[in-house]
Amino acid sequence: MSHVIPEKMKALVLFGKDDFRVVNDKPVPKPGHGEVLVKVEACGICGTDVKIITKGMPKMPPYGEFTQGHEWTGTVVALGETVDEFEVGDRVAIEAHKGCGRCQNCIEGLYTSCLNYAQKGQIASGMTRDGGFAEYAVHHINAIYKIPDNVDFVQATYVTTLGCALWALDTSGGYIAGDTVLITGPGPIGLSMVQACKSVGAEKIILVGTKNDRLEIGKSVGATHTINVNEVEDPLAAVMEITGGRGCERTYECAGNDSSFDLCLKSTMRGHVMTLVSFYKQPVTAAFDYAVLNAISIKTVRGEGGNNCKRALSLMSQGKIDTSRILTHTFPLDEFATGYDYFVNRKDGAMKVVITP
Repeated sequence: MSHVIPEKMKALVLFGKDDFRVVNDKPVPKPGHGEVLVKVEACGICGTDVKIITKGMPKMPPYGEFTQGHEWTGTVVALGETVDEFEVGDRVAIEAHKGCGRCQNCIEGLYTSCLNYAQKGQIASGMTRDGGFAEYAVHHINAIYKIPDNVDFVQATYVTTLGCALWALDTSGGYIAGDTVLITGPGPIGLSMVQACKSVGAEKIILVGTKNDRLEIGKSVGATHTINVNEVEDPLAAVMEITGGRGCERTYECAGNDSSFDLCLKSTMRGHVMTLVSFYKQPVTAAFDYAVLNAISIKTVRGEGGNNCKRALSLMSQGKIDTSRILTHTFPLDEFATGYDYFVNRKDGAMKVVITP
């Protein structure tokens, strides 16, 4: 299989804060040592993209050159030096982070916490180097996975979001068959946590939020119980009623505010684990003595480590993950501004918005 690779391509370029434009003359990148060039077929918009557009990001490429996007899929069209793990024509999805491979954390397998961020070969696609809101993109083979035949390009953009949820599950202890779990925040990550927990056998999955439409989606993808905190007098009492007063073996905080943190903490069964999967815009005020007195372990995750994008693709291929309620809208690259508006303002029930070149 051969592919004629042009010199120039269409791409989204960030020129400044809140200033993005689609250009038609960006040079097509060339794959380096251990890298492949991919003809991009789809790229999801993530909350991190909003932060990059509105605030910028440390160590990102310069304004006027930078193309973001870190949830992308496509077809391999050229191989860099030494690459024999992939072939031209392979359908692939990426994991955003590729560690340096030489720091202590990378050697210990914690490559998404690489100590050489943006240095010595560390890559964060769409963050520290150009990403997938373009017709072509390059990435290192350490962070690329072949897409199963029964998963399409748009569906496969979900592997990073689902991979984050699986990494949170992994970090919290992994084996949760038969456990009761609580998940706060029915956004894309929270709903991914629901599916991740269901796929590995959680017995009761309690989803907490403020929007009934999102909670209903949660039910459709695996939540056994939902609680709208605006419609019950005491959300913690509701959790304890479901759990017989014991609380949950695992809780996953995906909402990112004081009240959700407090509910997660106090819903965690004595001696068990609470995992933070959200970013917080403000400092959190919490009664940490409760965690100490009840021997509750608090874990955190950032990104999609632990090879969990590979697991995400496998679960999707096995039919254990429903992307139809999560990937709600698709727009062409020329209409990125519209897709971004839908994502940010949740227009027409938008959840995850995917851009196709």
